[in-house]
Amino acid sequence: MDMDTDRDPQLQAHFDALRAGVASMSSPPAVEQALLAAFARQHTPRPWYRRLSLPQWGMAGVGSGAVALLALLLLVQPGTHGPVQLITRDDGGTFLALEPLDRIEQEPAPRMVETELPRSALTAIGLPVSPETAGESVRAEMLVAADGAPLAVRLSTNQSP
Repeated sequence: MDMDTDRDPQLQAHFDALRAGVASMSSPPAVEQALLAAFARQHTPRPWYRRLSLPQWGMAGVGSGAVALLALLLLVQPGTHGPVQLITRDDGGTFLALEPLDRIEQEPAPRMVETELPRSALTAIGLPVSPETAGESVRAEMLVAADGAPLAVRLSTNQSP
């Protein structure tokens, strides 16, 4: 629909005069400032940490933990640390050492971190993975030093690579 052909020629002059009159008008600066202040009072900005919901924070934590573990496992090159060394903890679980054993033994209070990672990441530490299950995830536990450095990893006992 063409606006120029649909306009009434008798009204065109009146609309032009109205446009010219409105273009020269402006509200006083105090009115605009008062409106902005009222809007700011009614809609206070939320802090950055309240902008995400609890499930979104949970997904962010799980995602960042999985990415960190995946990055750590991919940084470990198979064959650069010699044969895979196994470590046994108090609960009887067996860990794959990511650091030399003397470094792990010197750590006074290592802590456990649980996460899920894709099975394809297990190839970075020399574990065999079948192509059919490479896209699936596996639960893993990491032994982490006080400074956050990964010391060892073990897979959950109810899943195998």
